[in-house]
Amino acid sequence: MNTKLQGLLLASALGATLAVLPACTINPATGGANVVMSSADGERETGQEMYDQFLAEGAFYEDPELQAYVDKIGQRLVAQSDMPKRVFTFAVIDAPEINAFATPGGFIYVNRGLIAYLNTEAELAGVIGHEIAHVTARHHGRRKTAGVTSKVLSTTAYVLTGSSAVYEASNMYGAELISGYGRDMELEADGLGAEYMYKAGYEPEALLDVIGVLKNQEQFMRLKAKAAGKSGTTYHGLYATHPRNDKRLQTVIRAANELDDGTYIESPEEPGEFRRMTDGLVWGESVEGQRADDRYYHNKLGFTIEQPEGWAITPGAQAVIASAPDGSASVTITLRRKDPATTPQLVLESSAKGTLRAGEALQQSGLDGYTAIAAAAGKDERLAVIHFGNLTYMFEAEAADFAASDAQLLALIQSFRAMHPKEKSSNNARYLRYVQVPRGADVGSLAASARIDDAEAQLRLINDFYPRGEPRTGDWIKVIQ
Repeated sequence: MNTKLQGLLLASALGATLAVLPACTINPATGGANVVMSSADGERETGQEMYDQFLAEGAFYEDPELQAYVDKIGQRLVAQSDMPKRVFTFAVIDAPEINAFATPGGFIYVNRGLIAYLNTEAELAGVIGHEIAHVTARHHGRRKTAGVTSKVLSTTAYVLTGSSAVYEASNMYGAELISGYGRDMELEADGLGAEYMYKAGYEPEALLDVIGVLKNQEQFMRLKAKAAGKSGTTYHGLYATHPRNDKRLQTVIRAANELDDGTYIESPEEPGEFRRMTDGLVWGESVEGQRADDRYYHNKLGFTIEQPEGWAITPGAQAVIASAPDGSASVTITLRRKDPATTPQLVLESSAKGTLRAGEALQQSGLDGYTAIAAAAGKDERLAVIHFGNLTYMFEAEAADFAASDAQLLALIQSFRAMHPKEKSSNNARYLRYVQVPRGADVGSLAASARIDDAEAQLRLINDFYPRGEPRTGDWIKVIQ
C-alpha cells in the first residue's frame, strides 16, 4: 500500500469511515450497542461503500488470477448456501495478518497473510464458507456488543493504513480484527460453512484443519507475546483446546456429513491448482519501492504505466482497465501467451475489427510493439500490441471525442514499460515458493536460507508441521525466498 497514505489515513480514516457503518442504537436492556440494518439493500449499500473505499486506497492484493480463484470458490459456496441468489463479493486484502472477515451486504475479505498458511483449496473454501455463513445467519444484525462500532471503525482504518497503532489502541492486539460474534455464532458459522462445503463437493473436515492451523499460530504467537510481556489472540481464537479435541466443534462440522443422501458430488479441486495460485504470494509487508505517484504498478506482471491525474486503474481477472474520471475515455489491457513466431503488427492486424490506418511501430524501453487506429461502424479507437516477456499485451483505447483524446491515449500506451528493480521493491521483499524436499533435508535446513524472523517456526506453521513435524523426501513444501 502506498506509504504516503499512512499519515493521512491514520488521522482521518476513523472519522471518514463513520459514513459507511450501519446504524447503531443503544439496547436499553443491556446498555450495549446494537448494529441495525434497515434492509438487505441497506446492508449492500453499506458494504459497497466500504468496498469502494478499500479499492480507492489500494487495499486489494494485485493478483487478478488469485482474486478470480477466490471469487470462483466463493461463488460456488454461495450457490449452495441459504442465500443462493444474493449477490456476494469476494476480495483478497494486501495485508500480512492472518485474518478473514465479512462486512454487511455480502462482502467477504481474506488477507493474503491467511492464505499463506493454508494448504489446500478445501481449507480456503472452509475460511470463505465460514465468512459466508456470518452473512447468511445475519450475524451482523444479531450481535450486540458495546465495542462493535469502534472495532469496525478501527478495522477499516487498519486495513487502509496498515498501522497496528489503530487496532492496538482499540484492544485489538494481533490479527483478531473483527470480534464480537461470540462462540455460539462462531460455531453456527462453522456448522453452516461445513454444510456449504459439503454441498459444493469439499470435505467438511478441512475446516477442522484450518482451525488447527490457526490454533497452532495462536500458540506460537502467545509464546512470542509472553516473551515480549504482551498477550494476544488470533483470528477465530475461541477454542481453549486444540480443535481436534473440541467435541462441540467437531459435532457441528461433522454434522454436514449427515446430509449424505447417496448422491455423488464431485470435488471441484483441480490437482496442483491451489499450489499454482499461491506460488509467488508476497510474504510479510506489502511490496513497495521507489515509485512515482503518477504511475500505476502491477506487481505480479511486473509492468508499469502512466496514470493520468484523476484516472482510475482497476486490475481484474480478465483485464486491467484505465478510465477517465468522467468515463469519457478508457484503455483496456488484456493479454495472451506470446507466439515467438509472430510480430506485434501481425497480431494487431489479425485481431482488429474494421479498417486500420496510421499504423506505426512502437519502440519503448526495449519492448517491441505496434499501434494503429481502427475504424468500424463509424467509430474510431486506438489499438496497440506490445510483446513483454512471455506475454502479448493488447490495448484497446476509446473515447467519446476520439480526435481530441487520441494524443493522450497514445501517450498512455507509449508509457507502458517494465518495472525497474528499485520500483519492484525497496524492502527486501520475500515471496512464498514451493519446492520439493531434497533427500536428507528437514525444516531446519530448508529454513536456513529464508532470512526471516523465526524462520524454522514459520516454515513449520505454513506447512502444518508445527511444532515438531517434518516433511518426507519429494514432498512439496512451502518456503520463503
